[in-house]
Amino acid sequence: MPNERLVIIPTYNEKENIEAILRKVLLLPVEFHVLVVDDGSPDGTAEIVTRLQSEFPEKLHLEQRSGKLGLGTAYIHGFKYAIHHQYDYVFEMDADFSHNPEDLVRLYKACSEEGNDMAVGSRYVNGVNVVNWPMGRVLMSYFAGKYVQLITGMPINDPTAGFKCYKRKVLETLNLDKIKFVGYAFQIEMKFETWKHGFSIKEETIIFTDRTKGQSKMSIGIFQEALFGVLEIKAKSLFKHYKLVN
Repeated sequence: MPNERLVIIPTYNEKENIEAILRKVLLLPVEFHVLVVDDGSPDGTAEIVTRLQSEFPEKLHLEQRSGKLGLGTAYIHGFKYAIHHQYDYVFEMDADFSHNPEDLVRLYKACSEEGNDMAVGSRYVNGVNVVNWPMGRVLMSYFAGKYVQLITGMPINDPTAGFKCYKRKVLETLNLDKIKFVGYAFQIEMKFETWKHGFSIKEETIIFTDRTKGQSKMSIGIFQEALFGVLEIKAKSLFKHYKLVN
């Protein structure tokens, strides 16, 4: 079926990973298209994608932006592309193999066969499933999730997870231009808005493996945005009317 599944992969300086991750996704037994949203990577990431487009002309797409504009805005750009091109299922995935491409099929089935509106690849729904992280980072991430649950009331064990599948109707319902945050808080905000509109969400257990090539984009600013952004997300929701879809 044309235009059924689109995987959005934001990139900034991912030349060590991009070809391998694209080949893995594009050669899965279930067909996925990929949109790479590159923020002007000076290392030549976009040039690698352009070269591969000749090999996968109908399945691999590239949107280039001028400058490092943030993860959240890259995904919003990709969501609007997906809506415009009428993809039925839209995925978020990192370029660095922290997300196993083979798990895309499970996220897809959680929505297409089980009827969920969003599927989240979760590190914490069944214990702690993280590889190659120092214990301090694991604990920070785990308890950050508990903090988000406490503040928002959202019943999701891994609210900062960035490996997800959306049905297109979710993205069409949310006001994407009103999504404010760009880092981890973006992931929280998208799940919170989806939940508040009454869409069904399922967490699928995944094993998260920290990158082995390239540089992490994590910063203290991104963590602070999540910490304080949760309070803002919750406060704004108290004055907002959500039209329930289910």
